[in-house]
Amino acid sequence: MPESFTVLARFGHVLLIVALLAATGAHWTLLQSAAWAAMLADNLRSNSLGDAVQRTFDGKHPCPLCQQIAAGKKSEKKPEFPGQLKKLEFLAATPRFVFLQPARACEPARAEAALKSLLRAPPTPPPRAARS
Repeated sequence: MPESFTVLARFGHVLLIVALLAATGAHWTLLQSAAWAAMLADNLRSNSLGDAVQRTFDGKHPCPLCQQIAAGKKSEKKPEFPGQLKKLEFLAATPRFVFLQPARACEPARAEAALKSLLRAPPTPPPRAARS
C-alpha cells in the first residue's frame, strides 16, 4: 500500500472523529478541559495546590477562555423543533413453551444394533474391493 494512501486514510479518520465530536457537542468539553488545565497551571504559580484547585473550579474566577466557551454554548443554534421523547410501545407477548417430539425418533433396538456393528473388528484379509 502506498504511503500517501495511509496518510490520506489517517487524515480521513481524524476528520471523521473531529466531525463526530462537533456533532455531539463534545468540542465544548474538550475546550473546557483545556481551559481548566491552563487555569490550574496558572493558579499553581501563585497558590498552593489546594487553593489553586479551589480557585480553578469554584466558578467565581473564570478565565477569558472559559467566558468565551460559556458564550459559545449559549449562542449555539438550538433546534427549531425540540425532539420529544417518544415512548416505545411493545405488544405484550407471553412466552409459550411447546414440547414437540423429534421429527425422527430413533428406536432403541436399531440404535443398539448400529452400535454393535461399529464395535466389530474389521475383516481380515481386507475385502478385494479395497485393494484396488
